[in-house]
Amino acid sequence: MPDPRSPSAVATRLLLERPPRLGTVRLGVVDGPSGSGKSTLASAWAQAVRDAGRGSVAVISSDLIATWDDPFGWWARLDGGVLRPLADGKPGRIRLTDWTGGDPRPGDWVDIPMVDVLILEGVSCGRRELQGRASVVVWVSLTGHRRRLDRAVARDGEPSRALLATWQHGEDAFFAADRTAERADLLLVDTAENGCA
Repeated sequence: MPDPRSPSAVATRLLLERPPRLGTVRLGVVDGPSGSGKSTLASAWAQAVRDAGRGSVAVISSDLIATWDDPFGWWARLDGGVLRPLADGKPGRIRLTDWTGGDPRPGDWVDIPMVDVLILEGVSCGRRELQGRASVVVWVSLTGHRRRLDRAVARDGEPSRALLATWQHGEDAFFAADRTAERADLLLVDTAENGCA
């Protein structure tokens, strides 16, 4: 039995108490610096919504559409291809980034069906342009650049260290300008469920 005080349980209660703001879709967002545990939390959150028996759930990660050279410029594609169609009651479609060769290149197209709940996770997903359309925004942060960098390198491999360090500086600047954490409904810093110690 999941702990009702766990981050995913709290986020699920908030999400299901609030009305849909993306047409008929309840949009939950997990944002925060790289290496903080966003993907882990998003997965647990989606499972908690499924366990609550409140309809269909899909999860989209910005990792599937961002690139090293353009870590934040994917927004227009996601908004136009997925969020706006879902808000209009239509399925969405977006082209993923293929990382199999080590360098990003255009990948496969993926269809996003109409769902009851969409969980969007990744660096800059809770950006200002989303304001008013998400039912719940969760900010996840692990203190310390070095800790986050080591976690991200453990996930992506040692050859990515320099790129990830550059990425961290870019996300710091983005978050300072966007002030994302200030708009979050739930702030999680160093919590156990999001993979942080």
